[in-house]
Amino acid sequence: MCGIIAYIGDKQATPILVEGLRRLEYRGYDSAGIAVYEDGNIQTIKVAGKIKELARTVDKTTISGSVGIAHTRWATHGAPTEKNAHPHLDTDETIAVVHNGIIENFYTLRDRLKAEGFVFRSDSDTEVLSHLIRHYYSGNLEDAVQKALLEVEGTYGIAVISSLDPGKIVGARNGSPLVVGVGKGENFIASDVTALLEHTRQMIYLDDRELVVISRDKVHVKNLENVAIDRQPEEVLWDAAAAEKDGYAHYMQKEIFEQTRTIRDSFSGRVIEESGMAHLGGLNIPMEYLQDLNRIIITACGTSWHAALVGEYMIEEFARIPVEVEYASEFRYRNPVIQSNDLVVVISQSGETADTLAAMRRAQKAGARAIGICNVVGSTIAREADGGIYTHAGPEIGVASTKAFTSQLTVLTILSLLLGRLRRMSRDEGRRVIQALKRIPEQVQTILDQADMIREIALRYHKHNNALYLGRGYNFPVALEGALKLKEISYIHAEGYPAAEMKHGPIALIDRNMPVIFIALRDSAYDKVINNIQQVDSRKGRIIALATEGDEVIKQWAEHVIYLPATIEPLTPILSSIPLQMLAYYIAVERGCDVDQPRNLAKSVTVE
Repeated sequence: MCGIIAYIGDKQATPILVEGLRRLEYRGYDSAGIAVYEDGNIQTIKVAGKIKELARTVDKTTISGSVGIAHTRWATHGAPTEKNAHPHLDTDETIAVVHNGIIENFYTLRDRLKAEGFVFRSDSDTEVLSHLIRHYYSGNLEDAVQKALLEVEGTYGIAVISSLDPGKIVGARNGSPLVVGVGKGENFIASDVTALLEHTRQMIYLDDRELVVISRDKVHVKNLENVAIDRQPEEVLWDAAAAEKDGYAHYMQKEIFEQTRTIRDSFSGRVIEESGMAHLGGLNIPMEYLQDLNRIIITACGTSWHAALVGEYMIEEFARIPVEVEYASEFRYRNPVIQSNDLVVVISQSGETADTLAAMRRAQKAGARAIGICNVVGSTIAREADGGIYTHAGPEIGVASTKAFTSQLTVLTILSLLLGRLRRMSRDEGRRVIQALKRIPEQVQTILDQADMIREIALRYHKHNNALYLGRGYNFPVALEGALKLKEISYIHAEGYPAAEMKHGPIALIDRNMPVIFIALRDSAYDKVINNIQQVDSRKGRIIALATEGDEVIKQWAEHVIYLPATIEPLTPILSSIPLQMLAYYIAVERGCDVDQPRNLAKSVTVE
């Protein structure tokens, strides 16, 4: 959460900082600000609101300089106001800090610093860092930052400049991502590579409790114990154009329509049809270990948790290994039973989700091996897991996940296939799964081709304030995900349930004003779902059904039917999730909502 960019070089910093913030706005958009050093002074501009408000204000000023830091905020401590926007300065305005994360002991530090005469101007926990760094400053900025951070409890990704030591920017991270962009005669710090790709593809990823000092022509990394670290840049292979809208109205719309490609990218080179086998090169787990597993624990948050539920069904069906799915935020704080022959799979789109990362570390400490499934190369989970699987979805800018979710489902299919073939699945069964998987991209296209019809449905229902999503088996998690998408971007109250549970409470809500979205594909639960549809129909509920191509029977109860191509049951969630993404998108557009930046949300959740 929150976005940081910092620049030092020979160019004017302000336009680079503002454009970098635009690329980071999906990480937070409550308020924004920049601080630039020139001629012995730090100049700041801060606004409440989105980056466009900051850009308008900057255009009216003459702020200049070639060293600067900037921030877009997702509010934690303090309301999203100008005074709480970053950067935060010390009392004498000689130190400026931008910060992602939460300083847990900030009340204690604030009281102490107030007693020493430091004047606080905001409600933000971040402000203690500027005063604490100034407290320790004695001629060298990185030494002051290092000493201050040794007193800090909590998570942080920071960038710091000072008018007292102006030829450098100091960055540090602990639990919140930070990357260094290495250029020619210029260097950068950011919370995400998307902010830097316009300028460089050479990146250095910081680990927890590491500090970096950048100048125009040097990058120096060390840890908080003052041990120098030789960290070489890594090249990012995708470019900034991959994160642009390409003529679509919103990033989310673009990302929905990219799924024919992103799903293919997720399995390309990883399945061998002839042998019915999967190949995952980054797994780094001995096959013997996988063959002898006692149990698998999958832990995740939000949309990734829904993918985990589908993974549970697939692994248990393909490999007959017991699987437990845990909310990472709960798993990390309870006292779970973890054994050395357990495998923990952690799923995080960003690879930086705070609760998921903590859950993984807890499991590893207990002796289990961990596999990370994530989308961001060089992320903390990708680096710290024993092995990993990248989803290869490319940059996902829309806050509500779409293509990353279907790529997670694709990767979980491949992992389930691998485990199944190692333990019990025949070659022919494996080939059947692979053949079905290879047909998915063209089947996705047939769903995307129904966009106009799905938009017409959205026009009929966008004024409703409640919705119920129902599915069974593999498509129960899809019902949860469909409801979440609608909640996230349209602010309509929506709930997902197993269809059979409808009669245990939710049926009381059904009347003429309640849209009910059924996932009613011709699978092993089809007849049971039809029974549930009839129960809703008899109570005058408004039924929207996802059905398998050729199912004409369902039309007698459903007002609207969205048809999906037939596939094997474990792969139906990939297909059924896409029309629900589209329905949520078009409803949100009709309601005038900010689709890419829904209120109160951020893309990468790096705080508790």
